[in-house]
Amino acid sequence: MDKASFTGIVAGITLIAVSILLGGDLMSFFNFPGLMIVVGGTLAAILINFQLADVKAAFKAAALVFKTQKLDPNELIATMVELCTVSRRQGLVALSKMQIEDRFLKKACGLISDGAKEDVIRDALNIEIESMKQRHAIQQDVFVKMAAFAPAFGMIGTLIGLVQMLQNLSDPSSVGPSMAVALLTTFYGSFFAFMICTPIAGKLKSRTGSEVMNLEIMFEGAASIVQENNPMIVYEKLSSYIPLSSRRAMAENKRK
Repeated sequence: MDKASFTGIVAGITLIAVSILLGGDLMSFFNFPGLMIVVGGTLAAILINFQLADVKAAFKAAALVFKTQKLDPNELIATMVELCTVSRRQGLVALSKMQIEDRFLKKACGLISDGAKEDVIRDALNIEIESMKQRHAIQQDVFVKMAAFAPAFGMIGTLIGLVQMLQNLSDPSSVGPSMAVALLTTFYGSFFAFMICTPIAGKLKSRTGSEVMNLEIMFEGAASIVQENNPMIVYEKLSSYIPLSSRRAMAENKRK
């Protein structure tokens, strides 16, 4: 589990809930019609704005916000150095016999072992990276748009509440409660936008950056293998993607 995401969402909700409890009753902030307008209206607008498949993919991606990343760049560099060593000792065809789980790296090794030229490999892997960026950009945009729609629907709910309140001005005792209910939809819209949607979009963007870096490490590693660079050169080239403070020495990677 991603500790930062979990801590952030729990701390945010807890602080808001405690601040409400210190000033009154938590249930007084619950209004089902207001939730219907904000959540239902936002989801309806999203379905109009995007294809259903993109919306489903975005919500599946949102679950990854609370999961740790599988690939460690240092481990990836160690793998590329190992593949380079194997290719120099046993030939490029030996790469096809390696047990590789990552789909992108498996594709790269398949192209290399098939004797594809460097420009063909670069084009094929570049297309893979760019298509992933495009898919992820759409998923991020779903939550960016939700963050924009939610406050707008919150305002719509507030206007509906105000109209209903003004219709009952003959009863002064109902004005205060009616105004409170009207303002709740604005609260829901802001909470939904800035506590949920915007942070998810930001974390997905950060995850995309990390995934792109991992793919580029594999991309450059594959190109180096085709160029028949020695393992030390491959290590020095690929380690440039990682900050100095986080890099492992080549000997440490081998021990891992």
